[in-house]
Amino acid sequence: MGKAETLRVALTIAGAAKAAAIAGADALVAAALAPRCAACGRALDAPLDGPVCGWCWEEAAGASGRYDGALRQIIHAFKYEGRRSLARPLGRLLRELGAGVLDEAAAVVPVPLYPWRRLQRGFNQAAELARHLDRPVSHALWRVRRTRPQAGLSASERRRNVRGAFRLSPLVSRRVRRALIEDRVIVLVDDVMTTGATLQACAEVLREAGAREVRMLTLARAPLHGGRSPVSSLRSSV
Repeated sequence: MGKAETLRVALTIAGAAKAAAIAGADALVAAALAPRCAACGRALDAPLDGPVCGWCWEEAAGASGRYDGALRQIIHAFKYEGRRSLARPLGRLLRELGAGVLDEAAAVVPVPLYPWRRLQRGFNQAAELARHLDRPVSHALWRVRRTRPQAGLSASERRRNVRGAFRLSPLVSRRVRRALIEDRVIVLVDDVMTTGATLQACAEVLREAGAREVRMLTLARAPLHGGRSPVSSLRSSV
């Protein structure tokens, strides 16, 4: 047996051993702790893969941006239950669904949280998603005014609520501004869009700072008044 063949056999054996070890560890964790899927509540067969089962990930991937079902439950677990490990798979899903939006983008800019809300939650879900989009992340925006939660507000109330709530960060240097903002394509990132009022308010600040085009990328679009969300809501440009 040649060296190449010997190496191939050794790698195959090592891979099989690793897979067996992972399967054994999964079975041990499942038996000892009985963890449940954060989306559907079923027992996890492979808890080491994360807090969401394979069935729910399949349903979420096929949801086409509708903020319901498994996708809604996964986003809720990530955002409100502190399941930050979901940022990577959700970011991968967002990257796949938004490949066209990210094309030619100089940077991605997460929608910022007000500092007190960021402190309460412990992280900014938009920033966590942005880290997994394979583009430079620019924290170019500051949220300078605390706003009411957008849930439950009409479209016009949402626009008034976020008017003047954002500004360009004074920490953005002139060099970064020239490299990532001025005359560049920028992608705003958030988890869920309803009317788009928050994203529009952020986009206005970036356009005033010289951005050539501001695009919007979210995991889901929440329906207004019980309506269904269109697939195209995943990607918008202004």
